[in-house]
Amino acid sequence: MRSLTVEPGIPDSLRLEEFQIPSADRGSVLVRAVALGVCGTDREIIAGEYGAAPPGHKRLIIGHESLGVVEEAPKDSKLRAGDMVVGIVRHPDPVPCANCAVGEWDMCRNGRYTEHGIKSLDGFGSEFWRIEPSFVVPGTAKLGLAGVLTEPTSVVAKAWEHCERIGQRARWQPRSVLVTGAGPVGLLAALLGKQRGLEVHVFDLASEGPKPDIVRDLGATYCNGSFDSVPGDFDVIIECTGAPTVIAEVLNRSTADGLVCLLGVSESGGVRSVDLGSLNREVVLDNRVIFGSVNANRRHYEAAIAALANADRDWLHRLITKRVPVDRWKDAFVRHPDDIKTVVLFDTKAVGLD
Repeated sequence: MRSLTVEPGIPDSLRLEEFQIPSADRGSVLVRAVALGVCGTDREIIAGEYGAAPPGHKRLIIGHESLGVVEEAPKDSKLRAGDMVVGIVRHPDPVPCANCAVGEWDMCRNGRYTEHGIKSLDGFGSEFWRIEPSFVVPGTAKLGLAGVLTEPTSVVAKAWEHCERIGQRARWQPRSVLVTGAGPVGLLAALLGKQRGLEVHVFDLASEGPKPDIVRDLGATYCNGSFDSVPGDFDVIIECTGAPTVIAEVLNRSTADGLVCLLGVSESGGVRSVDLGSLNREVVLDNRVIFGSVNANRRHYEAAIAALANADRDWLHRLITKRVPVDRWKDAFVRHPDDIKTVVLFDTKAVGLD
């Protein structure tokens, strides 16, 4: 089988390698890959910024946005050959901590979790991969290729769940949401906002390309260029860029009792002139909340599949702007200005593309 591997910590070490199909000790469910979503995390690992190979191995199979078909599974699982599935990325730490012990591994408290394609577990960027049944999520067959969006949607499903939990500390009837960044995560966050009946604004720098029309066709308002184009304050803000200048702007744009959820991961440095005194005064006196969110557990994957199933399938497929056969894998990791979601295709027949 062919697998995309890197040597973590070594920039530009990505290559396509041949391996044997993994044995059952790597997981009792054998999955044949259909597609692999590519995201910024993969590019950062390829750049050598982080990542960890499985214990005793030098190289890591990358990829955490999966879509595959079950080849074989234990009889006592609810999985059957031919089921279209995705794999859950994060696994609980071995201690386990209080959260991992009850299935909330996305909230691991000691940092000893593992993650497919990122941290100490081989990823899904391989023609075949193995996993245990409890970390397999079925139910994506009707989505076709859009099923590969399940993992990023699970991240925003968790963010929305936490917004709603925090909001319910008092009488909470949100009307408006601002999403910053019209990449895959931002557009999916906007989708879930529209599904909640909210007035959605999306801010991004792009003035051309597919993003403005995709946002407008969702029924949301597209703002671009300067942050001055964003009108008013918002009950919910979901920040997906990780850009310090954007973060500095959104912190001042939440309403009283408003929420700011930070989903984008920033590099060190950036804005150094935030007036923390004024910010603190507003947060305290207006009961505002600023919080971070990352990763997802099983119920968030299930919520993601439900959200995608309720979305317009053609709209979802417009987010996948580049489809690259595995034979041309290098093209998948070259970014172009109009790219939103790039997908590496392992099996075009399984999603009706052949």
